[in-house]
Amino acid sequence: MDFLRPLTWDEALALKAGRPDATPIQGGTDVMVEINLDKGRPAALLDLNPVTELTAWSQEGPVLRIGAGVTYARLIDELGSLLPGLAQASRTVGSPQIRNRGTVAGNLGAASPAGDSHPPLLATGAIVEAESVRGTRMIPITEFYAGVKRHTLEPDELIRAVRVPVATGPQYFSKIGTRNAMVIAVCSFAIALHPEERRVGTGIGSAAPTPRRAPVAEDFLASELDWEGHRPLDPETALRFGEMVAAAASPIDDVRGRADYRVHSLAVMARRTLGWAWNEYTGRRQA
Repeated sequence: MDFLRPLTWDEALALKAGRPDATPIQGGTDVMVEINLDKGRPAALLDLNPVTELTAWSQEGPVLRIGAGVTYARLIDELGSLLPGLAQASRTVGSPQIRNRGTVAGNLGAASPAGDSHPPLLATGAIVEAESVRGTRMIPITEFYAGVKRHTLEPDELIRAVRVPVATGPQYFSKIGTRNAMVIAVCSFAIALHPEERRVGTGIGSAAPTPRRAPVAEDFLASELDWEGHRPLDPETALRFGEMVAAAASPIDDVRGRADYRVHSLAVMARRTLGWAWNEYTGRRQA
């Protein structure tokens, strides 16, 4: 196995163009596990750790551009107030050691349906910034996932950054696992309220071949919420929303849980996160 270690981003792109079979590695929290368990052995590893420009983030108007090397720990500490849903999901990733190494870009590169960052990225409408020697491509998050652990990056492309809109309303993330921490999600759900647009965003994880939204549930809820009068949430609306979220999933039975359990769990998580988000929104408006 070849080991490639570029020192700059341009050098990384050139190496990837010449070796499209090279697997990029940053934190190594997914790639090294696969190698150590003998579940895959890349022809080459492209180590992006020396590329310091990937570790920066910046705010461009209403959007945060998060470099591919920004760790979960830094995202929590530095961007938690601006991206509360993604920060909540980041807190559930592995152990402190994993959060100090792992990145959202790495989660995207692995493209596992169970990845914790996917639901909040979907709920907020993130964009993946992919680049190659041919140029830059902006991929809407809904077009990024192609199948189980497959994405729409071209063989010579690398993720340079993830662009996530700054929160304009409450955001919440919920996850069910076989224990309370350091666990792969049995299923997960994220919600984001966008009051200025009278819009709701959702994200479902580990309950379909790819992470996905629940657009029917989003449209239903956006039309039912009392955005102006901040009337208390109708329990029937919350129940129906949960049912619609669950209907958007297509889970399977596996070693972590049964399909019918995932469907039930999603309905419960959708109702609960909606309640938390709406209580925060109405409390803020009343204050």
